[in-house]
Amino acid sequence: MAQKDTVKSILNAAEELFSEKGFAETSLRNITTKAGVNLAAVNYHFGSKKALIQAVFARYLTPFCESLGQDLTALEARQTGQAPALPELLMLLSGTALKAGHDSPRRLGIFMRLLGLAYTQGQGHLRRFLQKEYGAVFFRYMKLVTLATPDLSDEDRFWRIHFMLGATVFTLSGADSLTAMAEHDFGKASDIAQVIDKLIPFLASGLNAPHQAV
Repeated sequence: MAQKDTVKSILNAAEELFSEKGFAETSLRNITTKAGVNLAAVNYHFGSKKALIQAVFARYLTPFCESLGQDLTALEARQTGQAPALPELLMLLSGTALKAGHDSPRRLGIFMRLLGLAYTQGQGHLRRFLQKEYGAVFFRYMKLVTLATPDLSDEDRFWRIHFMLGATVFTLSGADSLTAMAEHDFGKASDIAQVIDKLIPFLASGLNAPHQAV
């Protein structure tokens, strides 16, 4: 197997197993068995399990963030000092995500499961890696979100962004099941892009909902 094919096989196997079983529960032996390679190949190409986890995320996030940076530059040029509309910002992010996973419709769902695991499992090295490698472009994006939600306090915006992330991870990681249930109940097929179209107004309304004092 050529080196390029070996790396791809390892990443494919790791991506699927991590998303199905979790990071801690997936051993390098599980990955090498699924990939059809020996352990030495993983050590040679990645060096460690932590580095392999980071490489799995980088394979999706590097093209995603390059595209998002370009889209943000174009949006900022169009705004000419005006605050962007929140639905437009959310559509920009979702459109970029769809482009990043264009080669496989399943990849976006798998990546969203991995993103959820990054939050719920103790992967401090991964969060540090993501901040170092991709923090700048997400900081640019969040500056625009702040402009689009001027009535929110920083604390409220923090919580609502994470609630929004939770709803997005749940919806997109289980999109296959959701679309199957919807087709059974309503007799209409839908794809991941249509699911996102339904999700965006919900997220925008939740993020910008008036604050209710308790």
